[in-house]
Amino acid sequence: MAVGEGVLAAVLIIGDEILSGRTQDTNLRDIAQYFGAHGVDIAEARVVGDIEDEIVAALNHLRERYAYVVTTGGIGPTHDDITADCVAKAFGVGLYEHPEIIAMMTQRWGGEITPARRRMARVPEGGTLVKNPVNGPPGFQIGNVFTLAGVPQVMRGMLEDVGHRLAGAAVVVSRTVRVEGSGEGVIAAPLEAVAKAHPKLSLGSYPFFGPDGYGSSLVIRGRDPVEVDATALELTEALLAAGVAGQAVQDLS
Repeated sequence: MAVGEGVLAAVLIIGDEILSGRTQDTNLRDIAQYFGAHGVDIAEARVVGDIEDEIVAALNHLRERYAYVVTTGGIGPTHDDITADCVAKAFGVGLYEHPEIIAMMTQRWGGEITPARRRMARVPEGGTLVKNPVNGPPGFQIGNVFTLAGVPQVMRGMLEDVGHRLAGAAVVVSRTVRVEGSGEGVIAAPLEAVAKAHPKLSLGSYPFFGPDGYGSSLVIRGRDPVEVDATALELTEALLAAGVAGQAVQDLS
């Protein structure tokens, strides 16, 4: 659930290796945390394989619906790295070899720039570069779409050149009310009542189980710290009235 009047973004994860289970994605988590710190909420994420029509269709849908879209994967040197082609097709523009990337490659490899390496120099017309401080060529931005690497370490480095381009809302804050020894069936009614009283906030229940027992972490998220704190207290009191003891804990969610 999006919180309040936030700025929303989507993530498009590209690669057969993700869908096959050979590679476990961690980029979504890192992007969500980074964008959240800049006041932008990730509202949707999709995973698509290396199929041009599927990538183009997904990208066009997401970029029309959200303020920002981040794509990860598919900008390497091999034949199945087709993300640049797909982004260009989605925007209806051509691709060209960016002179700054060619210069970087020339400095690194001398005159030995193979056709495979030159694939990584291609940028959609009208695009701007996203710096890569880790290794290899940069990503790029065109319109509201950021196209980044799929390798997690490289992708995280590229994010540092994305943050200053985001026009976000107030940063979301969260509070947690921890309930031990009671299941969700007991806490559902008071949680629902408090949630309905605060429609601009997001209230969720996250059960936990372990050797020391079970319970739920009730997480309150919003953009107004005063309202979030007051709602945590209100929820704690509602739980007590229902015969459930809850403990408010700050910044654990």
